[in-house]
Amino acid sequence: MVTIEECQDILDKKLASLNLPDKPENLYDPVRYMIELGGKRIRPSLVLMGCNVFADRIEDAINPAVAIEMFHNFTLMHDDIMDRSDLRRNKPTVHKKWNENIGILSGDAMMIKAYEFLTQCPAERMTDVVRIFNTTALEVCEGQQYDMDFEAIPAIEIREYLRMIELKTAVLLAASLKIGALIAGAPGEDADHLYAFGRNFGIGFQLQDDLLDVYGAPEQFGKQTGNDIVANKKTFLLLTALKLARGETFQELKQWMDRKDFDRGEKIRAITAIFNKLKIREITEGEITSYYDHARRSLIEVRCDAARKQPLLHFLKTMQDREK
Repeated sequence: MVTIEECQDILDKKLASLNLPDKPENLYDPVRYMIELGGKRIRPSLVLMGCNVFADRIEDAINPAVAIEMFHNFTLMHDDIMDRSDLRRNKPTVHKKWNENIGILSGDAMMIKAYEFLTQCPAERMTDVVRIFNTTALEVCEGQQYDMDFEAIPAIEIREYLRMIELKTAVLLAASLKIGALIAGAPGEDADHLYAFGRNFGIGFQLQDDLLDVYGAPEQFGKQTGNDIVANKKTFLLLTALKLARGETFQELKQWMDRKDFDRGEKIRAITAIFNKLKIREITEGEITSYYDHARRSLIEVRCDAARKQPLLHFLKTMQDREK
């Protein structure tokens, strides 16, 4: 059985050996740049792990896994343009290093390359694999649109936020596992159980990111904390606080959200204090645990030897404990 680390190593070597065209430089150099920025390669690794649950041979899943990584990086390249982000993994984003037009076109090229690699799978699986990929790609776009829409909406429901992160984050993790399972010839019901595992894991993972942005140690979390608070980002934590706060606490929270001029550290401390008063951390931790538990139960439903599920169970536990 392959571990997440072994899958990451396989994919790093495969991505390093890609034979992309040399010209035009301004089209393909940004593609190479995005790939070389690295990352955890979680999504393509889940393609390989999903395949390995049902088959010893994972070679047929490597190119579709590359397709998932290409698609994921395409979304990041375009997201960075929409968000006006200057840095990606502590390096200049493509549109800052080159320009926005190059970022758009190179992103398009990555999407086309994703299809090229996706269709390099067993012919008898291609229809199902392309169908789940297309459905998921559209869902990711829907999630991004909801995320942008929410910026201009004064109040949204927690259920709306959960649906947004399901589309923007969770469905690609889920589809990665399902594509791997389908390539291995898994029965449809078992592939669906793996999809449910990925979906629940993905929502829990994003909620954990929300939590770590407030309560994580920067040296462990890997980036500066408090960014969501400063930006008034409508995370699960903030939406829950707005729902539970009353009287002076609600007014104080709204005043901090409405201020245009403020000291960054002071705002973070003040809103974190409100979160503590309302026990937002404990509520969020409970929600995260619930989604991870649902993921675990979905994996249990997969009909295969228990030993084949162990790498995914270990991965789930590692992600759940990642702040420790």
